[in-house]
Formats: sequence, C-alpha cells, structure tokens
Amino acid sequence: MNIYLLISIILALLSFIYLKLAVKFKIIDKPNQRSSHTKITVRGGGIIFSIAILLFFLMNNYQYPYFVLGVLIISIVSFLDDIYTLSSSIRFPFQLIAIFLILFQVALPFSPIYVFLSYLIIGVGLINMFNFMDGINGITGIFSLSSLFGFYLININEQIVNDDLILYTVISLIIFGFYNFRKKALFFAGDIGSIAIGMLMFFVGMLFTLKLSSPLILLLVIVYGADAGCTLLYRKFFTNESVLDPHRHHIYQKLVDVYKLPHLTVSIIYGVLQIIINYIVIKTYNLSLVNQFFVFFGLIILFILFYIYLFKKINNKVLLKNAS
Repeated sequence: MNIYLLISIILALLSFIYLKLAVKFKIIDKPNQRSSHTKITVRGGGIIFSIAILLFFLMNNYQYPYFVLGVLIISIVSFLDDIYTLSSSIRFPFQLIAIFLILFQVALPFSPIYVFLSYLIIGVGLINMFNFMDGINGITGIFSLSSLFGFYLININEQIVNDDLILYTVISLIIFGFYNFRKKALFFAGDIGSIAIGMLMFFVGMLFTLKLSSPLILLLVIVYGADAGCTLLYRKFFTNESVLDPHRHHIYQKLVDVYKLPHLTVSIIYGVLQIIINYIVIKTYNLSLVNQFFVFFGLIILFILFYIYLFKKINNKVLLKNAS
C-alpha cells in the first residue's frame, strides 16, 4: 500500500475517533468575546497534526528527534490547556523548552547570547501567532497549507528537510479540513493544533533560513505575521487592554464581524495572499543579501500600510453604522 494512502487512512480514522471521544468527554469550545462562532463546538481536532509529525518520526528512521520531542511536550501541555484552560505561567516554560529543543535540533550556535535569545523570542512569537490567529473556520488549515506549499516548492530544489515531514502534515491538514472547512465546523484545531503547526513552521523556517542564508524565508508566514504583529502593536499602544485578554481586533475578525464575510471566504483570502507572497519569495530568495533585504523590508512596509488602510476603513464603516 502506498505510504501516503496508509497515513491518510490512519489519520482519518483517528480524527473520527477523536471527534466521538471529544463529544463524549465534552472537550468543547464555548464562545467568548474573542470567538467568531456562536455555537459550542468540539476543540482539539488539531491533535492529528501532532500525530502526523509523530508518524513521520516513526516511519522515517527517527529523524529530527529533538524537534519531535519538543512538539510532543508542547502538544501535551496544549491539549491539557484545551481541556482545563491552563494559565500562561504554566504554559510558557514548556514553550521555552520546546523552542530550545528546536534550536538545538537545527544546531543554532549558542553564542553570542543575544543571537540565541533573539531566535528564542522569534520562536515564542511565531508559535503564539498561530494560536492567536486561529479564530474562524478554515483559517488555520488553509493558511498553513498555503505556507507549507511555499516551503515545499523551495524544498524540491534545495532538499533542506525531508519532504515527508511537510507531506504528512499536509495530509493531516486536509483531513482536518473535512471537519473544519465548512460553514458550521465539526471541530476546531484548538491550542494543540495551532501550537503544533506553529512549532513546525518555526522548525522548518529556521532550517531554511540558516541553510539558505535568506531572511526572505520569514515572508512565508507574513500574512499571519502582519495581522498578528500589527494587532499586537495596536492593542499595546492604542487600547487599555491587556495583550493577553481575548479580543476581536484582528483584521480577519473585523472582516467577518463588520463586512459579514463568510469564514471560509476570509480564510481563502488569507491563503491566496500568502501564495502570492510565496511566489515572490521563490523568485528572489537566491538574490544577493542586499537585494533580499530590499524585498524583505519593502513587503513588510507594504503589509503594514495595507493593515493601517484596512483598519481605518473598517473603523470608519463601524462609525458610520453606529451614527445611522
């Protein structure tokens, strides 16, 4: 039997079993002020992302053991968070351990210390970015597929990471999509799903960045990064809210709430935008470092300006609506 078919069958069966168990044991997501859904839904369906990574490890001669160990550690903690809602003081140390294991796996030099700490901060930011952005049906799965598509196309030429790590995860995302890419999702990824995908993106992104000596690799997640980063800055400097509190300031949330766009429409927009950026990265990651930085900062500035434009336009629409 083809190995990818076998993996698909295993993950499909496990996802179905998980759905039944989650319903039985009430592993559910109740709508709150951050939510864009109104009905109680099973959470933690992203457990199959972690399982896919574990299956890759078992079927590919135990490659990347420290990375896989990090994913398993953070997946256990994140799954407990999906069930019991753990405090950040409990979750954060385990995130640091998991990221440390990834940095060890990619053989990042531990000196000078500021370089290591900067990558540690990037890791914390990236995995939590995927968690913060997981708020509407389809967005985690569709965006992750779009981003991994970019990594995979580069990897075909460069062979930096085992293709199966990407492909097994893609299979798990497609199966997850069967339950989530719909108007009324049967389950959500939960913290275990979004954090596991964030860990994978950080690991693959670190490998590609170091091997290719290309900062442009970071742009393979820029659509998420621009929304999450700009929203964080907005909340920090223009609101009295704690950045840890649930909120509805992300652009994708406003597109759903204000413009009443369907969840999947917004998710597809984010995915298509990332695919466009992927094309630019693929065409430019071999340029000189100076030219790469021009492309890098040019696109970042463009996305920041685009975010500001959309944010103001949406707020003006809200003000007009409230005044009428």
